[in-house]
Amino acid sequence: MDQIVSLCKRRGFLFQSSEIYGGIQGFWDYGPLGVELKRNLKEAWWHDMISGHNELVAPANAPGPFEMVGLDCTIIMHPQVWKCSGHYDLFHDHMVDCRESKKRYRFDQVRGRWVEYADRSQKIFVSTLADIETELDEVRRRAMKFFRLRNKDADKISISNESLTIDRLDSTKEVLAPDAKNLDTLTEPREFNLMFKTTLGALGGENDATFLRPETAQGIFVNFKNVLDSSRVKLPFGIGQVGKSFRNEITPRNFTFRSREFEQMEIEFFCHPDQSQVWYKYWRDRRMAWYTKLGLSSESLIMREHHQEELAHYSVGTADIEYAFPFLPEGEYGELEGIAHRGDFDLRSHMEGKLNPATRPMEVELGENGKAKYRGSGRDLTYRDEVTNEKFVPHVVEPSAGADRGVLAFLCEAYSEDKAPDEKGKMQTRTVMKLHPRLAPIKAAVFPLVKKDGMPEIAREIYGELKKHMNVFYDEKGAVGRRYRRQDEAGTPYCVTVDTESLNDKTVTIRDRDTLEQWRVKIDDVVTDLTSRIQ
Repeated sequence: MDQIVSLCKRRGFLFQSSEIYGGIQGFWDYGPLGVELKRNLKEAWWHDMISGHNELVAPANAPGPFEMVGLDCTIIMHPQVWKCSGHYDLFHDHMVDCRESKKRYRFDQVRGRWVEYADRSQKIFVSTLADIETELDEVRRRAMKFFRLRNKDADKISISNESLTIDRLDSTKEVLAPDAKNLDTLTEPREFNLMFKTTLGALGGENDATFLRPETAQGIFVNFKNVLDSSRVKLPFGIGQVGKSFRNEITPRNFTFRSREFEQMEIEFFCHPDQSQVWYKYWRDRRMAWYTKLGLSSESLIMREHHQEELAHYSVGTADIEYAFPFLPEGEYGELEGIAHRGDFDLRSHMEGKLNPATRPMEVELGENGKAKYRGSGRDLTYRDEVTNEKFVPHVVEPSAGADRGVLAFLCEAYSEDKAPDEKGKMQTRTVMKLHPRLAPIKAAVFPLVKKDGMPEIAREIYGELKKHMNVFYDEKGAVGRRYRRQDEAGTPYCVTVDTESLNDKTVTIRDRDTLEQWRVKIDDVVTDLTSRIQ
């Protein structure tokens, strides 16, 4: 993972936000290559899910044909949206404070191991925020310091092989907190709302308070009727949106995996309640296949159905597509996308008032005055079937993907080291980003073999033609082998080289990044050849 992070900065994929001022935790900037990669991922999602969808035929394995449209909603919405959605009351993580260090930690993210010191018959849980690769060494170092042992006495302590998070412990009394010198310094876990609060207007009073959206979904729900009335869509249909969301994470970590500002690619798919389970299974399987089609290894992906106790307050059923990120322990996976069966919770809440998830069937949650605790809009968000005349509140299936986590997963999957000959034919270690051509920031690089004999002129002409169709790069500096290496690190799938033969037969060499195969193509056919390969 350290090598991937280093490459991301060196090659211009990702930088820490405000780095010249020491950075700000949980925020990341995308560099020249990173912004192209992220745009390509979002555009691939938008095309495959929304704009490229053919509503006249049923896709493979779909229960039937359906329509797809898009939205772009505001980041700041009416505060009542978040009260009716449940975020105002329920959107929280559990945190613990350390009474000694005065630091705050997310309860389910502090890891550690049990350490036993036989001479004292004492067993403690040593916690740390270190990466999983260095966790064992950090636990050993802290345990030795706690027990005041020297290096020669290291064999007097035994450390458990199992790494645990502190939320899995029965008690925190024997826990050595990550920045503490004494045991039992952690408070009881308490709830911490994850929404960023902001103020509307100039006065800044409590009545002017609202929030930066923690998800893009609610913008779709509150526009359900607008879309229905303006675009003449009929059930089943989906509304897609790509946009920024914000969550005030207690301990953002693991590079861009858990950030405070991130982008989501979400679909809210509306269907008849009787068909919702079938559509849930369809979207779950389709979204899994999308990742493997773009290059994620099926061996590094799992589909995990949530247990009943894990389900969100609105969820009838949820499955997570999870990826084996290299910063996680062996055998563990991190969430890449969630596919949730949200039932009719959202539309009913925005229509009637926030529903109480503890009631079955769910009813409007009442306040002390016997009225809705958080009143809904009062707008009719039901759907009437023109054929059967049936009127009902649609059920919703939500495939919700993180664009930033997607970028991170594809970067981790693409990173590779192999052996390749340099310009002198000597085998050298090569770092290569094996990104799918659709995602690659640069689709092709154009080189003149040398800066003379008319080669640069031909190369620049080819570059100009390619630039009309795709993002390409021109380079005439240094040995051609080193130029290949730079493009391999950038993930560029193809390199076009103008050489001495090009002057005679009007052909160029195209080199494949992954196989290192090379072939000759007529100059007039370069655009056609490359365009066909990057689909």
